[in-house]
Amino acid sequence: MKRIGFIGLGVMGGGIAGTLLNAGYQLTIWSRNPDQGKPLAARGAKTAPNIATAVKDAEVVMYSLSNDRAIEEVVFGPGGVLSSVSPGQIALDYSTVHPETSRRQSEAYAKKGVEFMDCPVFGSRNEAATGGLWVLAGGKREVFERVRPILAAIGETVHFMGDSGKGSAMKLVGNLIVASQLQALGEAMVLATKAGLNPEDVLGVLKVTDFRSPILSGVGAALVKRDFSPNFALKHLLKDANLIDRFAQDLNSPIPAGAAIRETIKSAVNQGWGEENGSAMIRALELQGNVRIGHT
Repeated sequence: MKRIGFIGLGVMGGGIAGTLLNAGYQLTIWSRNPDQGKPLAARGAKTAPNIATAVKDAEVVMYSLSNDRAIEEVVFGPGGVLSSVSPGQIALDYSTVHPETSRRQSEAYAKKGVEFMDCPVFGSRNEAATGGLWVLAGGKREVFERVRPILAAIGETVHFMGDSGKGSAMKLVGNLIVASQLQALGEAMVLATKAGLNPEDVLGVLKVTDFRSPILSGVGAALVKRDFSPNFALKHLLKDANLIDRFAQDLNSPIPAGAAIRETIKSAVNQGWGEENGSAMIRALELQGNVRIGHT
């Protein structure tokens, strides 16, 4: 399967589409913001005037959209993906959405004779552009095996999680851990700063201990430099925190730490830092502690 219709060309979608071009796939692209497709068109992708054209000749239809609302518009809406697909095609959704949204899509596609998989990813701008994402998949095992080469082209690893919605569920589970590490890093660095510890020395310890992680060391180093340039915007982290909260409530699963983290993120967004990197949530903790971490 080489012909792909790709929809949604933001930071993640654009990076994934570019990686697929590098791997030799033939892409027809469409985005709500046409300017996002220009770099890909310059590299050989075909630009479609609408979703129906992007989907028409594709063997596999893929999309990476910002939230559940975008899925409602681009997939379920008039002239959307569902009204454009044909029997025998496969649809892959790379978006981070509620698992119920994934299950609804699966049921709707099945009525059209189209196979569907929810395929959210871990990683951000750099991983999307270099094929280094960690890919999750929910749906039928036999469909997963058919599209595995495509998923492997964009991912360092690929993980089949079970039936429809399980990929999206795992994404929310993972994002809870990511947000928890950011909160823990922020609380620890504020405490260390108030205790008079040198932040570079603190990071030196965090890099070698048995609780070390790429998030603690990578985000920590950027934090000390006061670098909040966006790889994954704080406003999207808030969207994911809200999804996690709703998902946990649906399952009556306790996330007391998650609730506190969501309040930190909301506070940071309310301060006007939503377009900065997700790590900017730590700035809300700095405000509470009346300190500034790292270089002034």
